[in-house]
Order: sequence, then structure tokens, then C-alpha cells
Amino acid sequence: MEYASLPPGLLTTSLAAMAAGVSPDTIRDWKRRKILTPCGGSPRRPVYRVDDVLAAKLAPKPTRTGQRAHS
Repeated sequence: MEYASLPPGLLTTSLAAMAAGVSPDTIRDWKRRKILTPCGGSPRRPVYRVDDVLAAKLAPKPTRTGQRAHS
């Protein structure tokens, strides 16, 4: 279930993914890796600020040990 309406400037995981041009799984990964922090909602239905999503998209991502570089 999605929220019926959100205050302006806030995005659900799905909307944040569309705004950043990534998948919802990537948004959840950024949250898990502390690249993106929810500003409200609930643990199962977090919401994010638009500015935070766009900043996370541009932020350098820490690499994982053994991760292959994308060419």
C-alpha cells in the first residue's frame, strides 16, 4: 500500500527510485548503506526528501570488497 498523499517534497521508495533513475532495490540499498536516510514514514514505508534523494544519486558510493568495477 502506498500513501494516499504526501506533503510536497517527500517521496516514497518507488517515487524516489523514479526521481533518481534507479530501481527501488537501489533506494533500499542506499538506505541500508547509510547513503540515504528516511525523513519519516515508518520502518516498512519510509519517506525521503527530494533533495536527499538527488544528493544520494550524486554522492560517491563506497565500494564493497571484491566488487567488480562497471565499465
